[in-house]
Amino acid sequence: MIEGLTAQQHEIEIPEGKAVAAQYAWAGGQYCALHTPRGVVGCGLYDLKCADDFDMAVAIARGTPAKPLRTGEDLLEAKIVGVTRRAGAMGIEIGMTGREALRRMLIPTD
Repeated sequence: MIEGLTAQQHEIEIPEGKAVAAQYAWAGGQYCALHTPRGVVGCGLYDLKCADDFDMAVAIARGTPAKPLRTGEDLLEAKIVGVTRRAGAMGIEIGMTGREALRRMLIPTD
């Protein structure tokens, strides 16, 4: 343990499969993500241009100061605000929920 830092990972399951939820928090900040074998549904901390440069499937949601995204479970109901080209090719679109994006990442279509 590192004082002032919390780091947790655990599996979450939806009907289409499992993902690893990761959440990190420290004084003044936090971020979270859902990791799948095909890509990541994450908070607004992730850089889509960098992910596109590496041809990664990433869909991001953005919290607000009043309702920050702190856990992987928070991402399930959050709205997707950005996607990489690879995530878009999976059918993930801006405006869908994190749960819908996660479903698309868990069901192989290629």
